[in-house]
Amino acid sequence: MTLRLLTLSLLILYPVAWFAPLMRAGLLPIFGLSEISVITGLQSLWGSNVILALTVTAFAIFAPYLKTIGLALVQWGLLDTRVQPVLHVLGKLAMADVFLIALYITLAKGIGYATIETAWGLYLFTGCILASIVLSLLTARQVSQQDD
Repeated sequence: MTLRLLTLSLLILYPVAWFAPLMRAGLLPIFGLSEISVITGLQSLWGSNVILALTVTAFAIFAPYLKTIGLALVQWGLLDTRVQPVLHVLGKLAMADVFLIALYITLAKGIGYATIETAWGLYLFTGCILASIVLSLLTARQVSQQDD
């Protein structure tokens, strides 16, 4: 039951993480820093590059959320356990955007003119993705034990 509740809690934590500040960025520290979240980043992408916005939306929003819904359905016995390889792929896609965020922070810090500070939302979002991976592994182990 704990596994199920943890999985369901991700359905609440993901939207919080999407709106939480991932980082604070600014041109120079004296001009102040703007908070950037997944949602504000997507909003600016939609205005400039629709293809990239669709890709990031798929990786940052749809992939982790669909994986979590699928995982919960498997745990409650409402979805066949044979979908777990698909859920595993969705988890890998969701982890790709955490890598991209880290890459952007590293690149921006290397420029020298920009100031970037990581914020609590980055840790929450990363934690949600990592928790989803752990819950997937635990679910797979539980399913294999039930089949034996």
